[in-house]
Amino acid sequence: MKALVLHDKDQPLQLQDVPDLVPGNNEAVVRMHAAAFNHRDLWIQKGKYAGLRYPIVLGSDGSGIVTATGYNGDAHWMGKEVIINPALNWGNELSHQHPKDFKILGLPDAGTFAEYVKIPVANLFAKPSHLSFEEAAALPLAGVTAYRVLFTRGRLQANEKLLITGIGGGVALLALQFAVAANAHVYVSSGDEEKIARAIALGAIAGANYKTNDWADKLSDKAGPFDLIIDGAGGDGIGHLLNLASPGGRIVFYGSTQGNPSTVEVRRIFWKQLNILGSTMGSPADFQSMIDFVNSNHIHPSIDKIFSFAEGENALRRMDNAEQFGKIVMKIK
Repeated sequence: MKALVLHDKDQPLQLQDVPDLVPGNNEAVVRMHAAAFNHRDLWIQKGKYAGLRYPIVLGSDGSGIVTATGYNGDAHWMGKEVIINPALNWGNELSHQHPKDFKILGLPDAGTFAEYVKIPVANLFAKPSHLSFEEAAALPLAGVTAYRVLFTRGRLQANEKLLITGIGGGVALLALQFAVAANAHVYVSSGDEEKIARAIALGAIAGANYKTNDWADKLSDKAGPFDLIIDGAGGDGIGHLLNLASPGGRIVFYGSTQGNPSTVEVRRIFWKQLNILGSTMGSPADFQSMIDFVNSNHIHPSIDKIFSFAEGENALRRMDNAEQFGKIVMKIK
């Protein structure tokens, strides 16, 4: 079979032949129709991720059709259209501490940037019938992260005011679509005016450009304090988020692309009695709830661009240049 292989850090993905896959106990082999890109893939290529090993087939997100199952592999999945949950060995549903064998598909196990992928049967979910394979591939990692951030950790309720920072990425956009469907009042921030305008077209009320010095003040004038803020950047922007949160409000962090803040005004946290929360991906129950939510609200993930299998390296460069609005997807079959 063919796969996109990363041989070392700072090297391009190479399309090449790799050994065929045979499912083990409680495993299935899925013929991939589409896969999607995450910043995780980019960080691994740059050598800035824990547990690196090369060569590796990247890719956490994907959808396709089950072509083989192993012993105890639930043969009813044969021939079914599926979406893959990339969180392997999550552990106790209610736990906030992953077990030692927790891992994400695409490192250390070979991922979805291949014609076939081997996955535990427990990580197969029925593909929403209203989605194309490309749309379904855009859901897994970003979708479960957005769902858990908003509903499991953030406890978003209808008519609450929500701020989503850094609109344009996969998690942020799916969070916007989910929150609009849940009847929240959504505002966004971005460093790109066009992305703000496109977010408003998707249902956001207004937005602010964080590249301007007074963006937080302008957003506060428009919206007032926020019940919930979700952020994947971190960095010194955290100070603005503490100011924008309502007394007793919730701030949920799901990433730190801007690194750690140089200072944090702790007084803001305790005086306003803020709830500062963290969230990483999601449990199998979160994943199923996310799929159910997508089905019941007939949500179509925003796709930035679809690349061919041979153009995988070009897709990563688009992500590296922060050109995307929505998920970058690769059509494999």
